[in-house]
Amino acid sequence: MAPKIILMRHGKSAWNQKNLFTGWVDIPLSEEGVRESVEGGRAFQDIPIDRIFTSTLIRSHMSLSLAMLAHKSGKIPVFLHPGSGKREEWGHIHSAEAKLSTIPVIQAWELNERMYGDLQGLNKAETVEKYGAEQVQVWRRSFATPPPHGESLQMTAERALPYFKKQIVPHVEKGETVFVCAHGNSLRSIVMHIEKLTAEQVLQLEIATGESLIYSYEKGQWKRC
Repeated sequence: MAPKIILMRHGKSAWNQKNLFTGWVDIPLSEEGVRESVEGGRAFQDIPIDRIFTSTLIRSHMSLSLAMLAHKSGKIPVFLHPGSGKREEWGHIHSAEAKLSTIPVIQAWELNERMYGDLQGLNKAETVEKYGAEQVQVWRRSFATPPPHGESLQMTAERALPYFKKQIVPHVEKGETVFVCAHGNSLRSIVMHIEKLTAEQVLQLEIATGESLIYSYEKGQWKRC
């Protein structure tokens, strides 16, 4: 069986529910987001998973943990903390049998959501009233124009894609199936690369909260499952 990559957007956060710009603010899931994450995991519950990558934000941590509840392997995600001193040292698993029942989870800030700068915490509807619908649409949906003191989708891709190519793809190339639980914009950057989308095409790409996209990898080519 060809190795696969599973890309899942986290479930709806408490601030998604309130229609606030979230970005790097570390907000947990809403009740609806919890349900979305559990249900989302059913889409890949039969696919063996060797490794999990995620952002450093709690909403993605919650989502991947909830999604894995339905996984037929029964394996438990274990968050790794390399270079963190006692947290790494004291979190060592000393039982080979117990270790076999886990899946390593690697966290990376490069997979974090787009940083929305001065918009973080603002209500989206009120932001439209303040700056105008056209300006807010440019900040939210253009490829290269960032919000004030924030990141554009292009800037997000410039950190997410090198990490994807250097840290994630090599695991798939050697036959592992990888689950990536992250955010709308960091995942859009990855899908743009996998599906060879143009800057214009990626603007039309929407990944719903709790939705997963699955690709197989064979002979250097990605194929949507």
